[in-house]
Amino acid sequence: MVKFRLLTLNCLFTTCLGYLTATAQPILSLSNYTYSPGKTVIGTLRVTGTGSRFKLRGPNASLFSLDKANQLSIQPTAAKAPQPWYDLIIEGQTASGSVRDTFRIVKDEFIRNQVIAHRGAWKQSGTSENSITSLQNAIKLGCMGSEFDVHMSADSVLVVNHDAAIQGLAIEKTTAAELAKLKLSNGESFPTLEAYLTEGMKQTHTRLILEIKTSTMGKERSMALTERVVKLVHRMKAQAWVDYIAFDYDVCKKVKALNPDAKVAYLNGDKSPEQLAADQLYGLDYHFNVLRKNEAWINDAKQRKLTVNVWTVNDKESLAWFLERQVDFITTNEPELLLTMITNK
Repeated sequence: MVKFRLLTLNCLFTTCLGYLTATAQPILSLSNYTYSPGKTVIGTLRVTGTGSRFKLRGPNASLFSLDKANQLSIQPTAAKAPQPWYDLIIEGQTASGSVRDTFRIVKDEFIRNQVIAHRGAWKQSGTSENSITSLQNAIKLGCMGSEFDVHMSADSVLVVNHDAAIQGLAIEKTTAAELAKLKLSNGESFPTLEAYLTEGMKQTHTRLILEIKTSTMGKERSMALTERVVKLVHRMKAQAWVDYIAFDYDVCKKVKALNPDAKVAYLNGDKSPEQLAADQLYGLDYHFNVLRKNEAWINDAKQRKLTVNVWTVNDKESLAWFLERQVDFITTNEPELLLTMITNK
């Protein structure tokens, strides 16, 4: 059952001011943001602690209903309409104070074909990896997801790049203004996370697989990066599009602390499905060699209701091996090849 949670966190997620403040205030967290014509019951609003009955506000409030059990539904006519999403305001009063937030509830047209384009679809077209064009290419191909990497500049602006440095500049030691002067090999400007999400949210077919990179400057900065990433996704109402991945297990747990219903997968390959399930992660996302050596983890993860992703698989034989084992996702630099193999199965 899809559910809402009202959480009292150590840090307030202050989206209107654009920063985190260390006060104990309630925030709303949704476990799901999608509906379909055949699935008009979205889920249940739940409150941890003492809370009042919550109300729906805004111009789209009449398109939704909240029953006595706080179960949220969308009107069938609204679910069948061509509009790709609706913004919905939820507000209420709790023992900790008032709460009000806006969420984008999205028609579920997301593709489910296992293909995750690694850093976008860039190799066959010759464009820059992790560029807006590589994202657009992945969307045009019909990939289930497009993966990308996020760092934080010296002045705490979030940017998209795989390596910790670009064109000789250490991203974490360079201001956003200096980074903005750079051009990628395809002529594009160096992308910010906000620009990347804005582009990805123009469609409702390809999910955005956001890797939070481990800081080269220590754990504290990795945690600060994580907070800013989750805050920006929240402020932009991008939750329906974004899944999180990270090599740092503390980063994964930090995302879950900020948003317990976020879909978070672990990359490093050194933890069993049992450990991931105990920490309520969404799935494992391991290098292909790890899963080849620990093939039993694939079924073990499925039995524990974890998703299984594998990276970065590029040759036909390896792609076929993982397709045969019915992993949930395959991250690849060759999305065109993988799509063809799936079509011809």
